[in-house]
Amino acid sequence: MLMKKMLKSQMKGVPEAEQEKILLLIEKNPELFQKIGLEVQAKMKEGKDQMAATMEVMQAHQDELKDIMK
Repeated sequence: MLMKKMLKSQMKGVPEAEQEKILLLIEKNPELFQKIGLEVQAKMKEGKDQMAATMEVMQAHQDELKDIMK
């Protein structure tokens, strides 16, 4: 519940329907999204900006993300 509120506050400006889709994906596989978050943070500590780090990590987990979106 707390996590859901925190995520919604981060997604201001995103349509409600899209927010729900994202939250459902996270609920399906919270471990994957936790792993992605930690990897993004590690890349940012290496000096990459948030967008570059996120894109790199998301590409690395592309297959896993496609699987949970089915």
